[in-house]
Amino acid sequence: MAEKIGVLVIAHGSRSKQWVRLVDDAAKQVKTDHPLTVGFLELVKGRKIQDGIDALEAQGVNRIFAIPLFASSGSKHIEEIRFMLGLTGRLPAASDAAPLNVHAKVAMSPAMDDHPYIAEMLAKRIQALIRKPEEEAVLLVGHGNGLPGFKEKWEAGVNGLVKQLRRKFPLACITSASLSSDELRKRADALSQKYRVLVLPLFLSEGYFTDQLIPSRLEGLKVEYLRSAYLPDPGVSRWMEAMVEDLKKKTKS
Repeated sequence: MAEKIGVLVIAHGSRSKQWVRLVDDAAKQVKTDHPLTVGFLELVKGRKIQDGIDALEAQGVNRIFAIPLFASSGSKHIEEIRFMLGLTGRLPAASDAAPLNVHAKVAMSPAMDDHPYIAEMLAKRIQALIRKPEEEAVLLVGHGNGLPGFKEKWEAGVNGLVKQLRRKFPLACITSASLSSDELRKRADALSQKYRVLVLPLFLSEGYFTDQLIPSRLEGLKVEYLRSAYLPDPGVSRWMEAMVEDLKKKTKS
């Protein structure tokens, strides 16, 4: 039987119609010759991951490229998805995820992490804001994860972004902090004593974390917070295209 590839973009999901629309719009902008659909881990009725698998297999797809639309591989949801797709037999603690019904062969890409396209999106925002680089600092803020194994993956991704941005900009400081501890406020406060501080969130889409939690942690500090998340930047669609091409190469080798 000839191989027919289908692309399954997997996002977390949200009750916000705007959140879902942004994900759908990004997926529609992906340039590919293969059938593509979006499945959500939760919160979007009638559009779960299983629905996406069924839709692709109904079109004759026998090889699924799963693209997890998550900011970091340090999210436990990445391992849940791998378990659900039959790519690992190990389920993260405190998870009730169950295996899905998949007949096609499945290959899955990494999360967004420190991919060059993600660094480029951040660089565009920084470039538009900086005035005196030698007197300015950038603080990247992500969800983070304090659990062993996940913590290291989150740190590797954000450290990779920091290194790429340091090569692009001669700023006084470029560093990061997570929301999984109280380090964000401490780090932002310390930096603000010396520099003009620009705080950028590392999140797929705007929501509770970008609109409420991060601002509450920064309240009263002399910093400039750029609320914008990755979407709707077209770089997200370009990243998905790159993941499809990477999976093609890996499955052929």
